[in-house]
Amino acid sequence: MEDTICSIATSVGIGAISIIRVSGEKAIAIVNKIFKGKNLENCLTHTIHYGYIYEKNEKIDEVLVSVMRAPKTYTTEDIVEINTHGGFVTTNKILELLLENGCRLAEPGEFTKRAFLNGRIDLTQAESVNDLILAKTDKARDLALHNLDGQIKRKINKICTKLMDIMANIEVNIDYPEYEDIEVITNEKVLPILNVVKKELEDILANSKNGKLIKDGIDVAIVGRPNVGKSSILNHLLKEDKAIVTNIAGTTRDIVEGAIILNGFLINLIDTAGLRKTKDVVESIGVEKSKDVMHKADVVIAVLNNEEGITKEDEELIASIPVEKRIVFVNKSDIKNNRKINYIKGNTKTDDGLDTLKKEIVNKLQLDKINSKDMTYVANARQIDLIKKTFASIESALSNIDSNMPIDIVEIDINNAWKYLKEITGEVYEDELINTLFSNFCVGK
Repeated sequence: MEDTICSIATSVGIGAISIIRVSGEKAIAIVNKIFKGKNLENCLTHTIHYGYIYEKNEKIDEVLVSVMRAPKTYTTEDIVEINTHGGFVTTNKILELLLENGCRLAEPGEFTKRAFLNGRIDLTQAESVNDLILAKTDKARDLALHNLDGQIKRKINKICTKLMDIMANIEVNIDYPEYEDIEVITNEKVLPILNVVKKELEDILANSKNGKLIKDGIDVAIVGRPNVGKSSILNHLLKEDKAIVTNIAGTTRDIVEGAIILNGFLINLIDTAGLRKTKDVVESIGVEKSKDVMHKADVVIAVLNNEEGITKEDEELIASIPVEKRIVFVNKSDIKNNRKINYIKGNTKTDDGLDTLKKEIVNKLQLDKINSKDMTYVANARQIDLIKKTFASIESALSNIDSNMPIDIVEIDINNAWKYLKEITGEVYEDELINTLFSNFCVGK
């Protein structure tokens, strides 16, 4: 934290502009050593200045330099950003000069890490910064922006306040039993508050599914026997020849993936190897991977062949897929078949039925009902895990109340719940967790 750090903040490659960010106590002084224009140490905060970067007497580039003084900066430290012409050679040369003059190369996410450690943002906001960078849809961007504004933090802090009030009153009762005018906290008085907290946590967990769908997208597995048209469906939905299509059964032996946007949601389409018994070692590995993908997917499209009708293998496949995530698509509907099959019908030669298939994916997960106005959804796996632990602690406290356990025993569970919530916002944390979390950020952020 005492070092002055620097990094390239823009994507590596050739472009019109590259930005090199410097943060720390000596940021202005170090950049001033290699900048010729105004004396940056005399410049006002949040100003931008024209000049040149020099290595001794050699001009390196024409630049614009932004000066931002602490504490009103991203990291709350002095920050200087050098806007240089884009390109590998020039950008790296300026970075090299900064390192030679006293900067240290920033670690991944270190600028945001400093913003967190210096108290400008909490951990949920820091994670939202990365989510915003990685957002692949408008809805994912909206979710990240909403949480970056501190919505999750405020919701968590409201619950923490309720638990803290309970614990404070219990402690007063324990430490000062001789004071008769202090309200005695009993299990009966704590019970309704804990029930309210439990309901709030249930709502957060219920909505977390929506958050994950928005943030991570929806995994849709396309499964079925060999040569029923799975790869053709993938290609037609993607509008590109992503998977190899032949009339030879077992052509697809591994997972083939692609993505589309439906109703603002990222749909991860996963074509799988045909499900059948085989002695081919490679194909059998593909079949096992298909079963694993089918188990983990949010939606599973079971593809049947209209020409053959429903086989025994098809019936077993359909039965193995939970109804809540199952869609059955009967391909090759252009081929006459007297057997009636009451499922979505279509064929990949004319795209018949594929629009209906898309609508069914939307309906299956009720994507239209996900509120895009109230985007206070917990979508982060770390946060969801801690909410679940908080919920378990509250349930344990309620169980102890039901068993007429002493109030100080109940308080142990309440305290554990409070600590889990504080881990979400980062008010309670371990260094190893913080280092791991920010290592997933890009270097310049």
